[in-house]
Amino acid sequence: MALRSLGTTGLQIPPLVFGGNVFGWTVDEKQSFSVLDALLERGFTAIDTADVYSRWAPGNKGGESETIIGNWLAAHPGARDKITLFTKVGADMGEPGKKGLSARWITQAVEASLRRLQTDYIDLYFSHWPDSETGYDETLGAYETLLKAGKIRAVGASNLNAQQLTESLAIADAQGLPRYQVLQPEYNLYDRESFEGALQELTIRENIGVVTYYSLASGFLSGKYRSENDLHQSQRGQGIAKYLTPRGFAILDALDKVAAQHQVKPAEVALAWLMQQPGVTAPIASATKLAQIDSFTTAVSLNLTADEVSLLNKAGA
Repeated sequence: MALRSLGTTGLQIPPLVFGGNVFGWTVDEKQSFSVLDALLERGFTAIDTADVYSRWAPGNKGGESETIIGNWLAAHPGARDKITLFTKVGADMGEPGKKGLSARWITQAVEASLRRLQTDYIDLYFSHWPDSETGYDETLGAYETLLKAGKIRAVGASNLNAQQLTESLAIADAQGLPRYQVLQPEYNLYDRESFEGALQELTIRENIGVVTYYSLASGFLSGKYRSENDLHQSQRGQGIAKYLTPRGFAILDALDKVAAQHQVKPAEVALAWLMQQPGVTAPIASATKLAQIDSFTTAVSLNLTADEVSLLNKAGA
């Protein structure tokens, strides 16, 4: 599959990034290895994770996803050179002092991530959440040190709005610090308002790569959740109830129509729509079964017509 340039990072990634939040949560280590094997075989070589994944699961403390990826890399000599690895820092790890974007914590956290991932560099290191208590100059200065040391290759930010991203770029430019080169926003056919408009225009203008999370709205856009009775199908089910609205059903209707025209699944159409949005480099999507990875291959090769994109846009407007 054709690779896409990720902003100014110099990294080339597939048009879909795999979301490793499921590792150690809805998928155990053995199944995670099967998923990672299948991703590599099919050319999906960009993997997104975070230090906090998946602290929310009973019995977990954070770091489970990175640990599984590290164990897989250790079991597959040569795989590290083929994988573009994203991870994040800043979410609350549940212990005093282990959150935020201070230079002190970033310096500690990156070493813990490298250890769990069993690698000596991270391709793309994200600030996971804004930190109002730490200046951009301190955070970006810490990243500059890591870039010079070769521990990370590029920096990104998740969950910044247009004003926050603009401020961070201004400080980086004024002080000669590294800029955020990639943004990771929540964006999908249903959740559009936080990215479309000023933030999308800023990323295009500044050549900032964009990898979207919740690309299938926690699975709602797969079409398998169409009533309250469907929500028990998944551990993520209760997070999907908010999408069961007239607008949500209109989006599903539009997805069904376009999917029928191409003889594909609604999820594949929803991902293809994202890949065709201005400024979007690649959506992030997760999978727990190998069949879902075959779905990614279909989504990547799916070309929606202008009329189909328009139909989907109007349904979710």
